[in-house]
Amino acid sequence: MSQSRLVPLDHPEVAPLTISARLRSQLVYFMSAPDAPGVPPLGPHEYWIAREEVERALDEGVVLLVSPLDTENFTEVEINEDQEALLEWLREHDVQHFRIDS
Repeated sequence: MSQSRLVPLDHPEVAPLTISARLRSQLVYFMSAPDAPGVPPLGPHEYWIAREEVERALDEGVVLLVSPLDTENFTEVEINEDQEALLEWLREHDVQHFRIDS
């Protein structure tokens, strides 16, 4: 199985980050809503994870999961090592906008 790579679009000088298929499926936990302030139009396989969300997740050590059936409530889930490594990479390189290459 081939691994995916995060290719920074806002910092093209940064080397891509290789991630597992599992972590790729978890990107939705962190991504900003497409209509959130400051999020540019996104193309296919593009994501935006706001700097503020990266900092919050790293500071609190949790991700907030919201059910599409009950948006009033959420569950806090502790971030794992792979997720933490992704967030640290985003923070270290100041990346918010990236594309997934398989």
